Formats: sequence, C-alpha cells, structure tokens
Amino acid sequence: MRERKKLKIYIPGIKFPSVSVTGSACALNCAHCGRHYLQGMRRPTAGGLLEYCLNLEREGYTGCLLSGGMDPRLKVPLDRHAEEIKEVKRRTGLKLNAHVGFIDESDLEWVKYVDAVSLDFVGSDDVIKRVYKINRTVEDYLRILDLLTGAGVRVAPHITIGLDFGRIGWEYRAINILLQYPIDVLVLDVLIPTKGTEMENVPKPGVEESLNVVRYAREKFEGEISIGCMRPTGGWRLDFDRGAVLAGVDRLTNPPRRIVEWAKKVRDVEIIYECCVM
Repeated sequence: MRERKKLKIYIPGIKFPSVSVTGSACALNCAHCGRHYLQGMRRPTAGGLLEYCLNLEREGYTGCLLSGGMDPRLKVPLDRHAEEIKEVKRRTGLKLNAHVGFIDESDLEWVKYVDAVSLDFVGSDDVIKRVYKINRTVEDYLRILDLLTGAGVRVAPHITIGLDFGRIGWEYRAINILLQYPIDVLVLDVLIPTKGTEMENVPKPGVEESLNVVRYAREKFEGEISIGCMRPTGGWRLDFDRGAVLAGVDRLTNPPRRIVEWAKKVRDVEIIYECCVM
C-alpha cells in the first residue's frame, strides 16, 4: 500500500446541494436509475437558476452540483442556462460542478465557466446499450474527454462499479482507458439496486469484489481516488469504506460516523463540505 496521505472526507449535503435543471424529467429510463435520483435534487423554477444560486450564496452555501435529466439530444440541457451560469460565476463565489451528458464543441462556450465537469464513464459498448439503452459507444465518451481535456476543462470521470446488473468486469478496462488522460480525480461509485428500477432485485456487488476494483485503481492511477456518493448503505458501506480507507483512497463521501471516527486513528482526516471532485 502507498504512503497513507491525508484522507479528505466530503459531506456535500450541508453546503453543496444538487440542483436539477429539468426537475424530475429525463428522456431516458436507465436500468439502474429510472429517474429515481432526480427526485432528491433541488429544483429551481424555470428561468430562475441565477436567482436560485444568488440565494444559495446569501444562505451560506459554497457551491452546487448542476445536474438534471437528459434531453432527446442526450445532454443535460445546461447549455440552455449558459448566460445564467456565466452570471452566477460573475456575481457569486459559488463553486460549480456540472454533471453533463454527451456534450459537443458548442458547449465549450459555457462549460469553461464551471469549476469541474462530472462525466459518467462506461468502458463497454454492450453495457452502455443495455443499461442506458442508447446508441452510443465508448468512443463517444472518449470524444467528450478529448474535447474537455483539450480545452483545459477540469473533468472528473465517474465509474459505477457493478453497473452491469451487479456484475463486475468492464471497470478494469475503463480504468486503463482513463490512464491516458490528464485527470486529477477519478470517482468510483458502486451500484445501488434501487426500488422501482429494473435493477431493484439485482444483488449488491460484493464488498471484496468491489474493493478489488478500488485497489486496482489505486495501484494504476497517479491522481486522487475518490469514493463517490452512490454506494449501498448499512453494513455493506461500513465494510467497504473501511477497506477503501485501508486501500489508500484520497477522498471518501458521506461515510458512516463510526468510519469517520475510526479513520481518524489511522489517517490524518480533513472534513470538507463540498462535492468530492472539488
């Protein structure tokens, strides 16, 4: 194991809310999500993103995740809010993390104003088609990475371990692909079999099998490894989070309180109230 550097524990919900610019609407019905995760996001009124963000800063928030469902273009339609995003950065000190879909060159006009871009990354054409049900390939994701990194935009790819209906395998290829890019933070999530989705009865990915992916990423990736928001709760999270800390991850999001107290005994710990890619 590498030298145990500082462990940054991220708790975004207190000062860094998630905002959906589409409310609960999404053109897709992905097998793992089924629009479920949009329900817990805040919803500015139409045309009210700027005022919403101005209020966030007045209330003491430090930033937000700009997200939402995909539209028929397979984009989270943040480009429709380009002028508001510019004004948010001009008039506030808020940090902005943008969760995007299949953006293109036209989006560089606004995306350069955000502090980071979170991009879901899948390293298998077959998994993309069966889970997201879209006609896209790994090459389409690579075009986005080329576009963003080529423009100097900070991008944090997210890999969801077990996204293939609980099976693990493609994740290793995804990590190997991402090693070719100038990425400073790689986010690892783990599938949550979510009620009301096609995957609600899928077994949770095994803790040890999931940790093997984390260890592989830690061995190969020179940047920081972050354990993201999405992963099963309860005893599963206790065991996984402990193993992730021992594996040498740099960032850990929303761990159980007992993991925080334990981690302080084995690592130097810093608590940060932001998204884990910031």
